[in-house]
Amino acid sequence: MTHATSLGLDSRKLAFWTFIGSECLLFGSLISTYLIYKGKSLVGPYPPEILDIPFTSFSTFDLLMSSLWMVLALAAVQRGDMKWAKVWLFGTALGGLIFLGGQVYEFSSFVHEGLTLQRNIFGATFFVLTGCHGAHVTVGVIWLLTLWVRALQGKLGPEHAMTVEITGLYWHFVDVVWIVIFTLVYLIQ
Repeated sequence: MTHATSLGLDSRKLAFWTFIGSECLLFGSLISTYLIYKGKSLVGPYPPEILDIPFTSFSTFDLLMSSLWMVLALAAVQRGDMKWAKVWLFGTALGGLIFLGGQVYEFSSFVHEGLTLQRNIFGATFFVLTGCHGAHVTVGVIWLLTLWVRALQGKLGPEHAMTVEITGLYWHFVDVVWIVIFTLVYLIQ
């Protein structure tokens, strides 16, 4: 049963847009903190010495492709094509897992090279910002895998398209935030 707001929107969708607004405030404060302290580290390692832009570009491409797969998953659910809905939901989750694997690799190599939360301001702001984003990707992957399992059980169909759409809103939000982070942290030195 759906409950429309006075604007004609599904109330769940409106509530989720409100949640995304609050998430924008969270990431806005983390990104602002990173930018305020950018270039103020007194000891290395510094970003140009440690950031692997080609590797992170691959991770970024992977995450962006997963957004395309999310669109395809929603379209498949809406038309009742559960075979492809399962494929695209799993593909989206797999894209998120690959991104997270890349983040674990990157974090591990940074720690190995001496960059930690405590080492300098860059380390502190970098790990908090990208780690918070990684936590959001993790939530999204769990959510996607839950939908995928429901689809495998035959408990996800066109009547649940709004649930898949809201999941997609979250996933696209996480991707857009990453584009901002990637641009500001990795590309603009």
